[in-house]
Amino acid sequence: MNNINENVNVNMQREINIKMNKEFNYNDIEHENNEINKLVRFNKNTTTTILNKVPYINIDAFNNFQRVKAVFSTRIGGISQGQFKSMNFCTHLGDSIENVRKNFEIFGEAASLNNFVLSKQTHTTNVRKVLKDDIGKGLVKPMDYDNVDGLITNIRNITLSTFYADCVPLYFYDPIHEAIGLSHSGWKGTVNNIARAVVDAMTSEYNTNPKELITAIGPSICVNCYEVSSDVASEFIRVYGQYLNIKNNDLSDVPWYRENIDSQDINNILYQKPDNKFMLNLYAANYINMLSAGVLPNNISIPDLCTCHNKELLFSHRGNMGKRGNLGAFMMLK
Repeated sequence: MNNINENVNVNMQREINIKMNKEFNYNDIEHENNEINKLVRFNKNTTTTILNKVPYINIDAFNNFQRVKAVFSTRIGGISQGQFKSMNFCTHLGDSIENVRKNFEIFGEAASLNNFVLSKQTHTTNVRKVLKDDIGKGLVKPMDYDNVDGLITNIRNITLSTFYADCVPLYFYDPIHEAIGLSHSGWKGTVNNIARAVVDAMTSEYNTNPKELITAIGPSICVNCYEVSSDVASEFIRVYGQYLNIKNNDLSDVPWYRENIDSQDINNILYQKPDNKFMLNLYAANYINMLSAGVLPNNISIPDLCTCHNKELLFSHRGNMGKRGNLGAFMMLK
C-alpha cells in the first residue's frame, strides 16, 4: 500500500455549485435548501458537486461520460416527517409507503431519473441483473426477490437504486459495453468483497473488462467516525492483513489512532484505540477491493463527504443514534 494514494483519481474541483431547477415548484423546502451550504467536506480533494433546488450530490467521476448519470441524495427536499425528515427512501423503519413514493417522485423529477429498480439489502454480496420487468418492484408493485445488495444492467432509462445511512455506495460504469453497476457495501459487504462480486457479474453478463471500468466510492461514514469492536477488526485483519504488513493476524500490530486522520488517505484500514476499540476505514478497504477486482487505480474515485459528519443534512445511523431514514444512491444509463 506504499504511496497507493498517489494513484487515486480525484477531481480537484473545490467549489460547490447549486443550480436551481426553475421548472420544479416545491416552495416548502427553501429554508432546508439553504442549509445544504453547511455540508462539511474533507479539506482535501472534492469529488462531488451539489445540484438542484431539491439538492442532490453528483458523483463527479462520471462527468466526462454523457450516457450515464450517478447521484446520491441528501435528506432535504422530501415530505417525510420526524426522524425521516424529509427525503427518506425506506419504509422498514416506520415511514409510510405513500411518503416514500412521493419522495421518489420528487427526487426523480429533480434529478431527471425514472423507472426505479430497488435493491433489497441484507448485507450480502448477491448481485441481480436488472431487466425491464423489475421496474417499480417494492415501490408500486410487489418485490419478488430478496437478499440483493448489488444491481447491474445494460438497459437504458432504468435507475438502479440502493440505500444508505453510513454504509458505502459503490458505482461502476463500463463505457465500452454501456453497462452499469451499483452496490451497497457495509462492513460485511466490504469484508466479503461485494465490489468484486459486481465486477465479476458485469464481466459475465456484459463482457466487461475490469481495466476499462470507471468506478466511485460514494459518500459514507469516514474513518474518524466509524468505531468498531475487536471482533469486527479481526475480520478485516484476516482479509486485509497482507496489505497492512500485519503478521499472524495480530491486532497489537495495528497502528494507533490519532485524532482527525486524513479521511481520504487510503494507506491504512485500521487504527487501534486504548479501549480495545478500533477505527475502521471503509474507503481504504473498498479501494483495495476495487483493485483486487482488476479496476485500475486511476479509475477509482474516493469520497469527499462523511455521512456522520453531516448528520443534519445526510442520514447517519451512527450520527443520528439510529433514529433516521435512508439516503439513496442512483445510477442510470441515458
